[in-house]
Amino acid sequence: MHFTSKVLEELVNTFASLPSIGKKSALRLALHLIREDKSKALRLSTALQDMAEKLQFCKQCHSIADREVCDICSSHSRNSSIICVVESIRDVMAIEETGQFNGLYHILGGVISPIEGIGPDDLTIESLLLRVKNGGVEELIMAISPTIEGDTTIYYITRYLNNSGIKVSTIARGVAFGGDLEYADELTLGRSITTRTPIDITN
Repeated sequence: MHFTSKVLEELVNTFASLPSIGKKSALRLALHLIREDKSKALRLSTALQDMAEKLQFCKQCHSIADREVCDICSSHSRNSSIICVVESIRDVMAIEETGQFNGLYHILGGVISPIEGIGPDDLTIESLLLRVKNGGVEELIMAISPTIEGDTTIYYITRYLNNSGIKVSTIARGVAFGGDLEYADELTLGRSITTRTPIDITN
């Protein structure tokens, strides 16, 4: 791809470095911004700078936040005795869209996957167990994608909760096995949360 401008080339290469964006798509995005009013490009620049300088991870649930503790964790209207355990911030957004859950969250940052070299220490499992140990938690909802890796992660976590008195449940299998939570429709995901299934952790 030949460029008549070094600035345009750098912009295209920057867009193309993002996931799922090829050189042609990057060029379309770049040309779109060039044709638009300059204020749109400046707003994008400001948003990216704010992301780099101001965004942080909630020290409690590990979600993306503007301060040390996110809005959900600091809200007095949420039920802090129930924690919904998910893989990513996208799962939090999907569940929030259903309007069926009013507890707190804990983002693991993925699932245990030996094939991909992801072990328990690469996730936020230790901080989840610490939240349980600190008291006040009555139930953990394992809203993890129903895959072999997801089930392995659930099993690993529940091993440490034996005789803890904590109720552990998993979302109902309205979400197809092997599917990702973020792609489930709101109605199915909402029903999966409300009709969750208890997990026996006494064995």
